[in-house]
Amino acid sequence: MSEKQIIVVQGPTASGKTGLAIALAQHYQTEIISFDSRQFYKELSVGVARPSTAELAAVKQHLIACRSIHQPLNAKSFVEQAQPILAQLLKEKGSVVLVGGSALFADALILGLDPLPHDPVVQAKWQRVFDTAGLRALQVALAQKDPDFYQQIDTMNPTRLMRALEINELTGQSNVSLRKGSRQDPSNVVRIFIDWPRANLYERINLRVDQMLAEGLEQEVRMFFPDQAHLQALQTVGYREFFDFFEGKMSREEAVEKVKQHTRNYAKRQLTWLARYQQIIALDPKAAPDLLQSALVKIG
Repeated sequence: MSEKQIIVVQGPTASGKTGLAIALAQHYQTEIISFDSRQFYKELSVGVARPSTAELAAVKQHLIACRSIHQPLNAKSFVEQAQPILAQLLKEKGSVVLVGGSALFADALILGLDPLPHDPVVQAKWQRVFDTAGLRALQVALAQKDPDFYQQIDTMNPTRLMRALEINELTGQSNVSLRKGSRQDPSNVVRIFIDWPRANLYERINLRVDQMLAEGLEQEVRMFFPDQAHLQALQTVGYREFFDFFEGKMSREEAVEKVKQHTRNYAKRQLTWLARYQQIIALDPKAAPDLLQSALVKIG
């Protein structure tokens, strides 16, 4: 491996990113920076699949449970926090492992922030749409105005939907063409993902949701029910569906199935995002002798 290497473990939810990242960090005797936008918040645990106590103890992991849901973290703020940590780790350790499912945040850190326009009047317009007509209205609008980006974005996240609609309205262009995701990575960056067959990945997702339920997902969501309308961090898969159940909009069984369905949809969008990269290493999850050794061979 070359000096000052940045190894990025990304890809769909439930694919095994955390375990591989920990193994890589232990091998290279370094630390991990998380770019999972849902795991930043200390109040959220079960519903965001935060690494277990044992996993957190195995390797130092930065930017997990680092702030309150009352202080949302956008890509710009993430870069401001992560950049000094990244620089320090590269200086002291010679390498660093990044891991997470929010590729937009990883790209902002590695490729730089996109100089995208902002207009508070247009922003307020789409905020009013959300406040009066709800999430579905934002989804329909973006699917009509920017269908290519709609296939990549987390459609359960109203903040990102509103921002995408704002950019599209101001530029008249697709968000896809305006973002730098297709730009070539610096030479010291290696991106990898665990390439599960789609059927196996969806099975893992369904099992992940069942495990979350056993660990108390419903109880965790219920704690935030009184505040759900005021906190953007709660407008996400695993929480919104149970809020609908608590409001009597669907049965518990329907809510559970919606969590699984929406998580599978999110994973599909994460996979779509991977196609933006000119170079990314696909790892066979059943590689011999094990996934770590397979990754080390590919990293070189």
